[in-house]
Amino acid sequence: MAQANKKHRKPAITVTRTDSERLWRLAESFADRNPAVAEGLIAELDRAKVVDDGRLAADVVRMGSSLRFISDLGEDRRVTLVFPGEADIAEGKVSILTPIGVALIGLAAGQSIDWTARDGRTHRLTVESVDAPGSLAESVTPSAELRAAS
Repeated sequence: MAQANKKHRKPAITVTRTDSERLWRLAESFADRNPAVAEGLIAELDRAKVVDDGRLAADVVRMGSSLRFISDLGEDRRVTLVFPGEADIAEGKVSILTPIGVALIGLAAGQSIDWTARDGRTHRLTVESVDAPGSLAESVTPSAELRAAS
């Protein structure tokens, strides 16, 4: 039983300079509406290694990435990490402004992280594979991201 409650150290994460700048603005603009998620995103950005946009490995989750992960509950899911205005759980589009979205940003294939769901339960997920974002996701402007979060 102690194994289930064991706290794991958070893995090292890496984000692009552009994602970092966009996500800082998004978190700050969202802080009044959902402080817990905004603070979680800020904490992840604080600990992330920031690299130039062209220097992020292809297997690292960035905004617009499609990825496959498995959870401690036995789920095997394929999702795309998106800005709030694009989120659609039925299509597998997970907002960065959700606990699982915050947990996914910057992880590389093979890395695992614990995350706390909105119901307060802690879960563990492992990223199995990552596909870099397509050109459509990269064309979203920061002002559109902020409007979508409003």
